[in-house]
Amino acid sequence: MRSINNRRAGFYTLGCKLNYSETSTIARQLEEHGIIRADKGEQADIYIINTCSVTENSDKKCRNTIRKIIRENPKAIVVVTGCYAQLKAHEIASIEGVDLVIGNSEKGSIADMVKSMSGKSGTVIHTCDAEDLTSFFSSFSSGDRTRTFLKIQDGCDYKCSYCTIPLARGGSRNKPITEIIAEAEKIAAKGQKEIVVTGINTGDFGKTTGESLYELISRLDNVEGIERYRISSIEPNLLTDQIIEFCGSSAKFQPHFHIPLQSGCDRILGLMRRRYTTALFADRIEKIRRHIPSAFIGIDVITGFPGEGCEDFNTTFEFLRSVNPAFLHVFPYSVRPNTPAAEFPDKVAPKIIAERVRILTQLSYEFYRKFSEKFIGSEAKVLFESTRRGGFIFGYTENYLKVQVPYSKGLINTIASVRLDAMDGNGNINGSLLQKNSDLYLK
Repeated sequence: MRSINNRRAGFYTLGCKLNYSETSTIARQLEEHGIIRADKGEQADIYIINTCSVTENSDKKCRNTIRKIIRENPKAIVVVTGCYAQLKAHEIASIEGVDLVIGNSEKGSIADMVKSMSGKSGTVIHTCDAEDLTSFFSSFSSGDRTRTFLKIQDGCDYKCSYCTIPLARGGSRNKPITEIIAEAEKIAAKGQKEIVVTGINTGDFGKTTGESLYELISRLDNVEGIERYRISSIEPNLLTDQIIEFCGSSAKFQPHFHIPLQSGCDRILGLMRRRYTTALFADRIEKIRRHIPSAFIGIDVITGFPGEGCEDFNTTFEFLRSVNPAFLHVFPYSVRPNTPAAEFPDKVAPKIIAERVRILTQLSYEFYRKFSEKFIGSEAKVLFESTRRGGFIFGYTENYLKVQVPYSKGLINTIASVRLDAMDGNGNINGSLLQKNSDLYLK
């Protein structure tokens, strides 16, 4: 173990955008204590693993990641936090080599806990019950990528029958708009161009401060230096006409919506205890298309929920075809302990779930190709990231099409005009940098 002023920390983040914002903030806090972030591939003295527990497979990935890190770094201090740590602290503590298990309520104290540790000393658990998850850990990502994830809200008051998030994150809560604007200004000062506004139930923003998401995005729109915003996943019943119309008129809020559906069958939505019907969902999609015809619409869907028969699945399939999104995020139903759905009868066989996932994944591919092809031959503004792969640099259009052009370092974190030429076999769009941006194209 190096001296405290020379120690390095490595970070592994699993799960949602919120976790990425929190991990990045933990890294900055550790740097304030003289513990610097290890470069990719560099061995570290401390590892922070920020976990997810949204599905059984998420838990498995977390366990495998923890064991791999311990196996490859037996002398390093290993800290596990996040939703899996909150829900199954003792399961994690049973893994030999874990030093700290820290629940979601204590994430803001990780740096203070770690700075005083000189080496491995046995497992210590810091978690609390869900009803005590009331603190708000302010966070935003920085330095990891072109886009910044800005946390505006945490927790959820919804009680969907399949979901453990209220147990892992507590009730809905948020900071005041003034504090979030101050964080956006810090992000702008760092030179980052795009902010993804994120939360556990983003549309529920303002519940604890008497404000609203519409008020927040109206204020964010005026922050100088930020050129693009995207709103993370938002519940259809919280996606108001006001928000849609604002995004349609704003130059900064991009034509991109991520809306969880979960099922296209009203009977299954009822069993899931969702707060909308397919009619309301379809109305939201129609409203978006009326105001923002070019919008990219991504939809979450769960298949294999208990009681989902062939007719229910076919109803979902046909509903998805009718709303015709740009992309599907397909999830097989996963039994989560301590949720009502775990006790529901008529479980769907794993083999049937796998086949339904395959069908919906193929449907998603068809949706995406059809949506993307509408823009081939047109010009778009692309914000390029730093990734270099196969001689190409990658970026995203306003409506979230992934574009690749021959690599140039001068394009990183730059918005450039690109002609969209053709799709490749991976779903990326080959683009040509237009002459008006030639000064950016440095060899």
